[in-house]
Amino acid sequence: MSDDALRTAVAAGIIAGQRGRSSLLTSIVEVARAIFGAQASSIMLHDAATAELVFEAATGNGSEALVGRRLPDSTGLVGWVLASREPLVVEDVTQDPRFAREIAETTGYAPKGIMAAPLLLDDERVLGVLSVLDRPQRTQFSLIELDLLGLFANQAAIALEVLETTRRVEAALADADPSTAVLARVAGTLDALEGGRRDAADRLLAALDDVLRRN
Repeated sequence: MSDDALRTAVAAGIIAGQRGRSSLLTSIVEVARAIFGAQASSIMLHDAATAELVFEAATGNGSEALVGRRLPDSTGLVGWVLASREPLVVEDVTQDPRFAREIAETTGYAPKGIMAAPLLLDDERVLGVLSVLDRPQRTQFSLIELDLLGLFANQAAIALEVLETTRRVEAALADADPSTAVLARVAGTLDALEGGRRDAADRLLAALDDVLRRN
């Protein structure tokens, strides 16, 4: 096995796996909901191949059956945020012609108000949309709230970038020799260890790298 194959396999193990990414995104929507005192919050990922938005994480009212659900990427207010790459605050969605009530009702929860921000990478690529639904209405909307929502959106974008990287590495490993794929799984298991066991795992990987470099 070449040094490049080893580094690819180890990288695949170190990068957050599917379960870890899901937990991170769920944490983001839960904290966003709590911070804003909202009824619900969600992250939708853009699937460019199918022109759809996919619920990746959700919490609060109507969230039970949302994860994995797909909607056309032009749908309502979240579709506008995705296309425009601009954040949005609407206190009364019934007064906004962009609101897709019929589709919202099919999700099991039709909000009255929404805050949403695009998940941007380097101000160029938009990966999806973070939404916060039905936060308590205030006499005047605060720009600080929008900045805070943007902070959460940035965290989600980073998590999704990790997902994309993981998928690319997995695709590379699919074409690699079986020993490379095995090493990737081993590296992933070792990386999940903590304390002294993690230190021992690091020494193991370092020793393995040293042996391969000598060949």
